[in-house]
Amino acid sequence: MRITEKAIKQKICPLEFAVNAISGKWKIPIVWRINEGEKRPSEMLRGIAKVDRRVLNQQLGEMVNDGILTKQSFHELPPRVEYSLTPLGESLVEVLWKLNAWGELLLESSNKS
Repeated sequence: MRITEKAIKQKICPLEFAVNAISGKWKIPIVWRINEGEKRPSEMLRGIAKVDRRVLNQQLGEMVNDGILTKQSFHELPPRVEYSLTPLGESLVEVLWKLNAWGELLLESSNKS
């Protein structure tokens, strides 16, 4: 690997890193649902319109790997899995509230135009 390639790989913008962690069509609705008290994938499937079970499980797994969620498996029949927010995930919810307020401002601005 050349020195320039190594230097480029080591330059990571924190904002880009954050956006990559929550990019995905369903990640923000998933976090929102868990914040509202839904913990099981079956609850999220009912609450988030048009999400596919495979995609839901994939994005849940990515957020567990990123430290946003924790996964707890219960060894019973039928098998049960629950997800919850980590402290990092709870801080994301605070950011989402601010982003929601900014979105409301954007809507008001576009309605005035």
